[in-house]
Amino acid sequence: MKKLPPAKRNQLIMVLLSTTALICAVYFLLIGPQNDDNQKLVKSAADKEDELGKMKSIIKQAAVTASQLTDVSNQLNHAETDIATGDAYAWTYDTIRQFKSAYPVDIPGVGQPTISDVDILPDFPYKQIRVSMNGTAYYHDLGKFVADFENNFPHMRLVNLSTEPAGGTDSDSSEKLQFRMDVIALVKPNN
Repeated sequence: MKKLPPAKRNQLIMVLLSTTALICAVYFLLIGPQNDDNQKLVKSAADKEDELGKMKSIIKQAAVTASQLTDVSNQLNHAETDIATGDAYAWTYDTIRQFKSAYPVDIPGVGQPTISDVDILPDFPYKQIRVSMNGTAYYHDLGKFVADFENNFPHMRLVNLSTEPAGGTDSDSSEKLQFRMDVIALVKPNN
């Protein structure tokens, strides 16, 4: 470059500088934004591929989920077997009559059931019925009846149990207790 005349050398320097500037301008104005767009596309494609993988796994688990739903539905239907359905009075009367037949408990009066919202839990999907009943029984027979009733019917409760002597004149009725109690049972909602 020392042997070049100064005019040619200046022209060569100007050509080199303008070529460098032009290459930098092409890189920063055309290639750089294209690289950024390419990286965004690669990231977007990776995100979509992850999303597709999640969807495929959800689709693969659809059969398992359907099976689990069937199992849970069967468990719920089994658990609802002792819940009142249809005519509440007939269901209550039949259930109590069938259950008490195995016990020496006399229950001559079963009151009319009243249906209301469940008062223990808010927004509970079932209703409840409350039935008053009274009768006579020996102390141990009544205790066994109450314990077995609540163990056999997990969706029913005996509340407000009150007892007093039956007050009969013969020796058999003088040992008996007269009782009153309320039965609270869940009512299956109509679908």
